[in-house]
Amino acid sequence: MSDIDEIAAFWGQVDAAPRLIAQRENAVYEAVIGGQRLALRLHRAGYQSQIAIESELRWTSRMAAIGFPCPAPVAALDGAFLRAVPGGSFASAVTWVDGDAIGDGDTPLGGTLTEQTALYSAVGALIAAFHDASDTVPTGDIQRLPWDADALVGDAPTWGRFWENPTLSTAEADRLQMARARAFETLINMEAPDAGLIHADCLQENIMTTPSGLALIDFDDAGFGYRGYDLGSAMIQHHAHPNLTKLTEALLSGYRTLRPAPTVSDVFFFMSLRAMASCGWAITRCEGNAAAQRAMADRALACVEIWESARDGVP
Repeated sequence: MSDIDEIAAFWGQVDAAPRLIAQRENAVYEAVIGGQRLALRLHRAGYQSQIAIESELRWTSRMAAIGFPCPAPVAALDGAFLRAVPGGSFASAVTWVDGDAIGDGDTPLGGTLTEQTALYSAVGALIAAFHDASDTVPTGDIQRLPWDADALVGDAPTWGRFWENPTLSTAEADRLQMARARAFETLINMEAPDAGLIHADCLQENIMTTPSGLALIDFDDAGFGYRGYDLGSAMIQHHAHPNLTKLTEALLSGYRTLRPAPTVSDVFFFMSLRAMASCGWAITRCEGNAAAQRAMADRALACVEIWESARDGVP
């Protein structure tokens, strides 16, 4: 029996060998246990604390209970939702979301522009429903990492000092430093920003198309932050799309069906914040892979340009 089989057995009789389906912050396996299809997660040691993971599971359980389309935690045989595993990590299991991701990484969107805008209008409505649900359920016992100004563009950002990405030239690093200073000032000067629990990773691969509509998965990066960051994260993989503005307008039209929406320029601002954060993320997560680090650096520089052009009214 393999290690993953032994871990899966905490949840019951393993009907088939768990199959690895994703390896990012967590290793995620498809598992059939006691006749139930589950997503078995091995959490990366040192990224989220036990308290933070337990908070995520409580939160998503409450969200699913009020009807928001997301995975719900499944208790192990001993009644616990989280199990310690060798290596200082933890394992958890959540219900399987039966469907397909709306996209894959940075692969260009398929379909016509009409189909693309219809999809992103639905994405906007999903994110708004998620924010509404997060404001509805109790959160006083939820402890998650913040996504505030310091975490995004402070001196020690959560995902790393992006201006120190080793593939940046001195001039490019200075460019990101200037953008960081402007972004920090913008954030701290916001009047009554819409903030609360956010997903923080609304990428295409985390939005599923199911028989009942769209669903949101993978809450590993979720925490307390600016709601606009979820909208910016949803657009970052399309920063080079020739109709980025139209896609963003569609996203906001869907969001506006449930909640007040920010402006297109605001979304581009938060998109640039996510791009800079990812540029820092690549320093350690893509260590030894200069091409991947450079791709994140190029995207950060491009997104900063998009934001600044929108802010300055450049067409």
